[in-house]
Amino acid sequence: MPSPVATRRFGALLVSLGFALSLSACATGFEGFTQQRVEGYDISQDALAQIRPGQSQALVTTVLGSPQLTNDFGQESAYYYVSTRVTETALGTTSINSRTVLAVYFDKNKKVKDRAVYTLKDGKPVAIEQRRTPSYGEDRTFIQSILSSFSSASPA
Repeated sequence: MPSPVATRRFGALLVSLGFALSLSACATGFEGFTQQRVEGYDISQDALAQIRPGQSQALVTTVLGSPQLTNDFGQESAYYYVSTRVTETALGTTSINSRTVLAVYFDKNKKVKDRAVYTLKDGKPVAIEQRRTPSYGEDRTFIQSILSSFSSASPA
């Protein structure tokens, strides 16, 4: 059983530590507990200004790098570069501050036709469909499938 003196000292140490932690959070405005970072591409304004109609697809790749996503529309295509700025706390929670999508559209000759910059304001929420396509037979778990194979097996 711990002595009362040791318990008081440990309690005082915990209170002091909590007080110091509270003061440090006030002094830094919680900046010490959060981290700002960029996920994906960090699209600079200089690189964005270099992308103009008529440029080749190879030049776009040289300036911006390989795209995260590509898409083909018949003979035309598009490159997508996604930049997400997030704040991560010391506890591991992440919140999205901004998201920018640079879309570079190419014509059939692989020349820049147009470019567009989309942000979170341009997005629309999409409801996830919860219905399931019915399958033949009944849905079983892995364990149910194993157990049913033993019960329906006929001895040879």
